[in-house]
Amino acid sequence: MIYPVIDIEATGQNIRRLREQKGISVRELSQFLGLADVQAIYKWQRGETLPSTDNLVALSKFLDTPMDQILILRQES
Repeated sequence: MIYPVIDIEATGQNIRRLREQKGISVRELSQFLGLADVQAIYKWQRGETLPSTDNLVALSKFLDTPMDQILILRQES
């Protein structure tokens, strides 16, 4: 069995896609999450970092999308 690993870049692209599909701006999402600025969300979308567990739960609720449909696992060849 292969240990599952999150694909950070693909997850970031997915967060951006889901946010845009719902018509939610980065600023709106930042305000909902109580973030001081929008930089954390841009870092997620660029695949530099992942949301914290708390932010992932909140993101899931705000986007009305299960967490396992936000996170993308790395495909092993």
